[in-house]
Amino acid sequence: MAQELSEHTSRVVLLCGRYEGVDERVADALITDEISIGDYVLSGGEPAAAVVIDATVRLLPGALGSETSAVYESFSEGLLDHPQYTRPPDFRGMKVPDVLLSGNHAEIERWRREAAIAKTRRNRPDLLKD
Repeated sequence: MAQELSEHTSRVVLLCGRYEGVDERVADALITDEISIGDYVLSGGEPAAAVVIDATVRLLPGALGSETSAVYESFSEGLLDHPQYTRPPDFRGMKVPDVLLSGNHAEIERWRREAAIAKTRRNRPDLLKD
């Protein structure tokens, strides 16, 4: 949905209800789509609107540091993103996988793909199309 919203050439207005929601007459007259960010209840729509805005704006050209930043990440290919590692290569005995330090780009890509599938299977199996 964020991708679809980011492609709108006109304005997008988010109407946020408070406590019980928006007056039904206003909803009937003004609302074209309803957005849910999950199966839980918030006190108001503002936090949900912030989530929608952040997910959408980061897809706009120039919003991120690199044009490919939003291309290779969670959900871009129907999977969660692969695990991320930073420096140092050894933190309290927990090491970055050797393949990521190898410089072998083909092997790194293979590892990332397999790790993304494993992470998706563990955390969001509903995303996998067996």
